[in-house]
Amino acid sequence: MKRVAVVTSGGDAPGMNAAVRAVVRTGIAQGLAVYGVQHGYEGLIGGQLKRLGPRDVGGMIGHGGTFLGTTRCEQMKTASGQAAAVRQLQEHEIDALIVIGGNGSQAGSLALAQRGVRVVGVASTIDNDLPGSEPSIGATTAMDIALEAIDRLRVTASAHRRAFLVEVMGRASGQIALITGITGGAEAIVTPESDLAPESVAKQIHEAYDRGKRHAIVVVAEGAKYNAERMAAYFDQHAQHLGFDLRVTKLGHVQRGGVPGVFDRLLATRLGAAAVEYLRACEHGILVGLVEGKVGTTPLEKVVRETKSLDEQLLGLSRVLAT
Repeated sequence: MKRVAVVTSGGDAPGMNAAVRAVVRTGIAQGLAVYGVQHGYEGLIGGQLKRLGPRDVGGMIGHGGTFLGTTRCEQMKTASGQAAAVRQLQEHEIDALIVIGGNGSQAGSLALAQRGVRVVGVASTIDNDLPGSEPSIGATTAMDIALEAIDRLRVTASAHRRAFLVEVMGRASGQIALITGITGGAEAIVTPESDLAPESVAKQIHEAYDRGKRHAIVVVAEGAKYNAERMAAYFDQHAQHLGFDLRVTKLGHVQRGGVPGVFDRLLATRLGAAAVEYLRACEHGILVGLVEGKVGTTPLEKVVRETKSLDEQLLGLSRVLAT
C-alpha cells in the first residue's frame, strides 16, 4: 500500500479536521502518500483529489467543520455513482480510502467495499446515532453547545417563571436530547424513541410548578413526533386552559459549528491514526470507533444494518431526576 485517500462526508462535525490531520500525519510517518478528497463523495466522483503534506493540516486540530469540504451526495446511492468513484480511485492509483462521516457516509463506504475498494470508516456525526462508536466524533462538542444554551435559558426562565422548550438536532435519534436533557436538568425530555404527547408534557410542567419550581425546561429532539413546531402549536391553541405559555428555542445548526472540545480532539486524533494502522494491517471493510472506552472496530455491514438505541437506564434515570 502506497497511496491513501481521506474524505469527509455528510454533515460536518466538530473534530473532523482533527481526524484528517491524524490520518495525514500518521500516514506520512508510515511512508504513505496521503490524498484529500474535496467536497465529499461528490468530489470523489468528480476526481477532486489533492496530495496533502504535514503543513496542509497545520493548526487544523482546533478548527470546526472540515477544510476538505463535504456534501450529501445522492449519486453515491446509485450504481453509476459508485462505479465512477471506484474509477477515480483507480485512475489516481489510490490503494485505500478512509471515510470520515456518519450513517449515510458509511453506507457509501460499504458500497465501495463491496466493489473491491479497501475502505475504513471513521465514526463522525453529532447525532451520535452510529452503531460502533460511543460516542462518535463531534457528539460531545454538540452536546456541550446545547447544554450551554439550556443553562442560559434556565436563567431567563427562572427570572420570568416561564417554561422554555429547546429543540436540539439528532435527526431520527434522541441521543443529544436525552443526554443534554439529563445534564441540563430538564423537567421533560421528548425523543423519537420515547415520545411524549403535549398533554403529558403539560402535566409534567404543572407538576414542576406545584413542587415549587420557578421554571420548566423541556428538551425536544428534532425528529420527535411532537417536535418544537408541533409542540408549540399545541400550547398556543390551549394556552388559556394550560395557564402558562411556552417559549421555543430551536438550536439548529449552531450545534455543528462549534470549536471541538478536548474530548472530540483526542477522539478524532485516536480514530484517524487508528484508521491508518488498520489499513496497514490489511484490515478493511470496518468502522473505527470507541467501543467500551477503547479504539475498536465494527464490520461496515453491521454498522449500516443496525440502529443505535437509547440507553434504557438513562431514560429511566431522566424520569426520576425530573421529579
